[in-house]
Amino acid sequence: MAEKPKITIPDSESFESAPEKSSRDPEALRTQMQAWLTARLGDATDVTNVTVGEITSPGSNGMSSETLLFDASWSDAEGAHNERLVARVEPDTHDTPVFPVYDLEMQFRVITLAGQRTKVRVPRTRWLETDPALLGGTFFIMDRVDGRVPPDIPPYTMDGWVLEATPQERATIERTTAESIAELHTLNPSNADLAFLEYDVPGDTHLRRHVEHQRQYYKWVQNGRTHRLIDDGFAWLEEHWPEDEGETVVSWGDARIGNVMYGGFEPAAVFDWEMAGLAPRALDVGWMIFIHVFFQEITTSLGLPGLPDFLHRDNVRGYYEAAAGVPLENLEFFEVYAALRHAIVMSRVHERSVGFGQAVWPDDPDEVIYHRAAMQRMLDGTYWD
Repeated sequence: MAEKPKITIPDSESFESAPEKSSRDPEALRTQMQAWLTARLGDATDVTNVTVGEITSPGSNGMSSETLLFDASWSDAEGAHNERLVARVEPDTHDTPVFPVYDLEMQFRVITLAGQRTKVRVPRTRWLETDPALLGGTFFIMDRVDGRVPPDIPPYTMDGWVLEATPQERATIERTTAESIAELHTLNPSNADLAFLEYDVPGDTHLRRHVEHQRQYYKWVQNGRTHRLIDDGFAWLEEHWPEDEGETVVSWGDARIGNVMYGGFEPAAVFDWEMAGLAPRALDVGWMIFIHVFFQEITTSLGLPGLPDFLHRDNVRGYYEAAAGVPLENLEFFEVYAALRHAIVMSRVHERSVGFGQAVWPDDPDEVIYHRAAMQRMLDGTYWD
């Protein structure tokens, strides 16, 4: 019998504060943003008294692009403006970014497209800056939306408003989030110009290119290390490749409730589009299901009940299929793919923590993949028993 993998689970103290995200100075950012906004607004109209307030970052979610929250005011021919804004900024390369490339223009375009062509709730996009000279990276600005987000640190399965909600309220979260994903998936290459979402990698289908893009991402993440579990995951995908990959649609890529701001228990804004692309429908649904499994298994390992019935695959699948009007094919394949993709991200997030002096690498690199036991069960075929 094969030896069971060693599992390293974070203790409760690991969720008391978020890992470091940025080395940028908030006051310097405020001064730079005010100068940029003054110039940008001045290009369009007679603007005076441009002021940018204190810049802050949300603390409980997000390990990728930097999110900057600030208020801005100015006056022009139309009167006084007082705006609550959000900037998404390409991370500083010195901060061990999670991804090798941050295509902020792609993110800006896909958010704008979703806002114009679908009923998906997305923030209003304002400006895109592709010159990295100002902040050390490209960025875009959008309106801030009021609401609440299921936290990652500590995860919503351990504490917070989702845990405290009633079963009926959590069912509303499940249904309306699945409906938002289905609505996004009404965008596809037959009804929109989506060339900007294509991956420039080998492959004769969108799914083949999506997986190849992940394979190249893994090679970048490795940095001389080998994750046996990830290698086995890619082999499993090849052995179980679906005969019919399914319809290609706009894929959110990081479709999870932690990337949704809720007004009450329904989406008020969908955000975090770094992983957007073109892929079959089941990719987003499989990711949404698996990320909850990830948080739930960490929670139960710490002796807490969590939310075992929330975001269950049968519930999510049922809500999605009812909204989309089509069956989801090969969902198990995409759950495995979700576990594989998340394993690669976790390896890079650990490298980021090492870069900030918050962690070291264990002898077995697979120990940093907290869901390795669940993923191994997937690869063994026992996960769905």
